[in-house]
Amino acid sequence: MTRFRVVSKTTRWTGHFLRVEDLEIEGPDGVTFTRAAVRHPGAVAVVPVDNDGRHVILVRQYRSAVDRELLEIPAGKRDVDGEPPEETALRELEEEIGQRAGRLVRLGSFMNSPGFTDEYTHLFCALDLEPTQHTWTGHDEEAEMTIERVAIADLDDLIANEEIIDGKTLLGLKLARPHLDGHSTSTR
Repeated sequence: MTRFRVVSKTTRWTGHFLRVEDLEIEGPDGVTFTRAAVRHPGAVAVVPVDNDGRHVILVRQYRSAVDRELLEIPAGKRDVDGEPPEETALRELEEEIGQRAGRLVRLGSFMNSPGFTDEYTHLFCALDLEPTQHTWTGHDEEAEMTIERVAIADLDDLIANEEIIDGKTLLGLKLARPHLDGHSTSTR
């Protein structure tokens, strides 16, 4: 239980899928202060393990906020009302890399950056992959996204050399390690 409470909220900006609010907070001493909060619909992220057991499938895409391309696990917004996170993960996997998961293992959930946003991400590992018709119809930077098979043996070096720096990808690869090392008996 928190000793703080939100006294009021004022929407300052609404965009495509984000909303920025000013929150008036009352502390335990009765003093109020203002904080900004970015409201986000939530996300899913998936570590797809290639059927050979020696590779993961990542995507490389341009991220405008940091003005560079990043190597990441497939991910996406929870932008379909009422859709369970598992279904969103399966849909995003097919949309981004053209693969269907035979097994989807839940790895956990996390808050991305609770100092300023309520974005909450559900993390999965996809196993027993089957190719689908990859019919990506995205635009902008997503149209230029590439799919890369990366050797599991190379992941530690890619992380050490800061070629993989995305938080959801680092956490996903860490939590998926038992599945990457072939020691898992979990099922969907």
